[in-house]
Amino acid sequence: MSDLLAEQLAYYRARAGEYDDWWLRRGRYDRGPEASATWRAEAAEVEKALDAMAPHGAALELACGTGIWTARLAPHASSLLAVDGAPEALALAAARLRGEAHVRFESANLFDWRPPRRFDRVCFGFWLSHVPEERFDDFWGLVRDALAPGGQFFLVDSLHEATSTARDHALAPAAAGVQARRLADGRRFEVVKVYHAPEALTARLARLGFAAALRATPNYFLYGSGRVA
Repeated sequence: MSDLLAEQLAYYRARAGEYDDWWLRRGRYDRGPEASATWRAEAAEVEKALDAMAPHGAALELACGTGIWTARLAPHASSLLAVDGAPEALALAAARLRGEAHVRFESANLFDWRPPRRFDRVCFGFWLSHVPEERFDDFWGLVRDALAPGGQFFLVDSLHEATSTARDHALAPAAAGVQARRLADGRRFEVVKVYHAPEALTARLARLGFAAALRATPNYFLYGSGRVA
């Protein structure tokens, strides 16, 4: 598993410069105007839910990537710590958030990292699916340690939908746990990809002591919020 996690990190470091193409539905990720319109509508639903949670106070973002969600969190938070394992992605995030003095970036392997303090909000986008099953409980222990009393977490992640990924990707079965990915230059990597359904994830989190309200959009996204029960 350590080799797979190292390969996963290498992939996201190498992919940093083209990561936004996926979110913006450009290039290999453009599945046509109808699919793009559906994506944007479902993304807007998730963004509205994040805004409704009002991620104010001290916020922590795990696996911030190139800062797409960091930019969404920054206007709400009084302070924001954004952590990622890929320095190349962090550089792009820092450029995107240039001038936001209350936002701080930290490069760290999230499988080893521990929160330096407690936060009012802990957010992570498209990260939980890259956490191996054997590290699931440990990751949620990190979330618990990071949350201040009364604090909330917010997550968004991918559903198992073929048109979510690039045209030159063959989507593995949902139960596989591993997904092959290619960069635009043809290099091939394998990454952890564990798909979660809202009902099953809600129940699983309840057993770990979290109360969560999770839902799915029709095609692309799992999202929701919760707190320590």
